[in-house]
Amino acid sequence: MALRRIGQILIDLGFLTEERVRTVLDEQRQRPTELFGQVAIGMGLISDEQLVQGLAEQMGLQVISLADLVVPPHVLAKITEPMAQLYRVVPVNLQDDVLTIAMCDPQKLSVVDELRTFLGCEVRAVVATEKDVLKALSRYYAAGGESVETLIADMEQDTDLAAAAAALEKGVLDLSGAEALADSAPVRKLLNMVLLMAIKDHASDLHFEPFENEFKIRIRADGVLYEMVPPPRHLAFAITTRIKVMADLDIAERRLPQDGRIRLSVGGHPVDLRVSVLPTMFGESVVMRVLDRSVVMLDLGVVGMDPGILTTFREIIRRPNGIVLVTGPTGSGKTTTLYSALSTINDPAKNVMTLEDPVEYNLPGVVQCQVNPDGGMDFATGLRANMRQDPNIVMIGEIRDGETANTAIKAALTGHLVLSTLHTNNAPATVMRLVDMGVDRMYVGSSLLIVVAQRLVRRICKDCKEPYEPDDDELLKLRIKREDMKGHNCHKGRGCAKCGGGGYKGRVALYEIMRITPVVEEAIYAGMDLNDLTEVCINQGMSTLRMLAVKKWKMGVTSADEILAVTAAD
Repeated sequence: MALRRIGQILIDLGFLTEERVRTVLDEQRQRPTELFGQVAIGMGLISDEQLVQGLAEQMGLQVISLADLVVPPHVLAKITEPMAQLYRVVPVNLQDDVLTIAMCDPQKLSVVDELRTFLGCEVRAVVATEKDVLKALSRYYAAGGESVETLIADMEQDTDLAAAAAALEKGVLDLSGAEALADSAPVRKLLNMVLLMAIKDHASDLHFEPFENEFKIRIRADGVLYEMVPPPRHLAFAITTRIKVMADLDIAERRLPQDGRIRLSVGGHPVDLRVSVLPTMFGESVVMRVLDRSVVMLDLGVVGMDPGILTTFREIIRRPNGIVLVTGPTGSGKTTTLYSALSTINDPAKNVMTLEDPVEYNLPGVVQCQVNPDGGMDFATGLRANMRQDPNIVMIGEIRDGETANTAIKAALTGHLVLSTLHTNNAPATVMRLVDMGVDRMYVGSSLLIVVAQRLVRRICKDCKEPYEPDDDELLKLRIKREDMKGHNCHKGRGCAKCGGGGYKGRVALYEIMRITPVVEEAIYAGMDLNDLTEVCINQGMSTLRMLAVKKWKMGVTSADEILAVTAAD
């Protein structure tokens, strides 16, 4: 059933006139990201309490005042701090396994469904003012609310959990017992808290690793793994089983690797978790790749290319045919760059297809195929099939062998634009890698349009960065003369609460662009070695990864240690 418009409801309640509603609507057109109620409050036409009454009337919900309400500890324990802060909700009552939550954004209908999925119980919503909700969050959660550390400490003291886990390890309980343990409140709450923390911190991976005497949980954020407080070793089986249940994997199979996917909706936006389970000596190791579309902006304008490089890259990818390669190690953002390029050139007048392993993000208007080597469809086979589908543009997830490389080159030479990735240390080395795969140098030179070598370096935390004078040893390692540092300010991160004490927050991309000019093409034909080809490319305007990283260091964006670690191959 369609909801009544909030403006009409506020008129019916006597809080606004029709003329003032029109005024608010006119103002809202200038502020499209704000809701009607927010605009009306900002203009001083209604109060928070009046808006809440209107929203409650619109959604058919009850209004509640949180100012004098005392929430019992057992009710508060149902929702962890990360979950409460992320969703902006406060638990207020728990009766007959129905949890009542107070929220200030009742229009976000998905929140109740998401919490129901996370908590495993029925959830009912009531409405409170934004001011009341924020005060309650501060009152109940800021002063040492439940954390991963306190939850794990409680789990270590839980004798029932320990007994059930011990019975499972001995093979006493059946599969229903395993599912019951995995679905128990402490295990569910711990995993929910870890997942929400990882998504909130924009982590890329989660590792659950069993060892002989401990069970580690590590989170990869900004390319670095951080270890959390380890849960009790006897709960390793329960936690991995819970993950396998969520990923719809076979919980009885503990001897073979398994791959799955968990689809969540967090804060109103979809998050995919790619799950890999691997049997080890002491149990199953689980790695979850976090694919969050709200974090990854598939737009070339925001991937971090310098303006000159961005202009060149945009011009190249609009060519009708040829091959564009993005190189770099795993986790350097190659796929994001390719997706952003596809989003830029995607056009209803063109047939755009991809061949991936696996498909990470859905692109509207693009035909995406996933390879299945076990089913007889590898990259080479899939690419040949794609060529029979009349594509204008083809993206190949990765060129791994000579057959795929030759097929991609031939596609580029016969009128198709091909985009793909390759694992090499720098852009010029891509030529040598293709030749080693068995591609003729003539084909390499005539089909390549551009090669982009990509790295991600950690950005110095903006909240604790401070200037410093680099010492002689640092300059020597970077091969920089002190006189070249005049007018530049180097910085380092002191470490603060915002960056977790590490001195870094976020990452910035480096792009080494090797454009295939006629001079570079001739050098490829001539069979130059890597050093000579690199020299030619630099003379043609290419900046190496080390050059680009040093530039970022002089600008105070990253540190010398980060440069030396990421561009060691340079």
